[in-house]
Amino acid sequence: MSISGITSTALSGMRAQTTRISGIANNIANSSTPGYARLNTSLTSVEPGGVQAVVSPTASDVDPAAELTDLIEAEQSYKANAVVFETGADMWEMLMSIKRD
Repeated sequence: MSISGITSTALSGMRAQTTRISGIANNIANSSTPGYARLNTSLTSVEPGGVQAVVSPTASDVDPAAELTDLIEAEQSYKANAVVFETGADMWEMLMSIKRD
């Protein structure tokens, strides 16, 4: 995988986690709304590399403890992808520096 592929994959992961966090925020904000359908975010792999988030309503009720746990997991996943993105960008910068010299 190339450096641009690495950064692209990490960026797709950050976007997916942002979508997931938005769904969680909607669930918490609407937890007491009658008839609200809890949103679930599914993550799937995409080719040639990366992840896609798909949000869909479910028949389950909103459990604030589960939403908080999901939020913590999404935050950690976002941070991990951000580190990969930054590392790929640093590698790219180093390669360009070597090429210039």
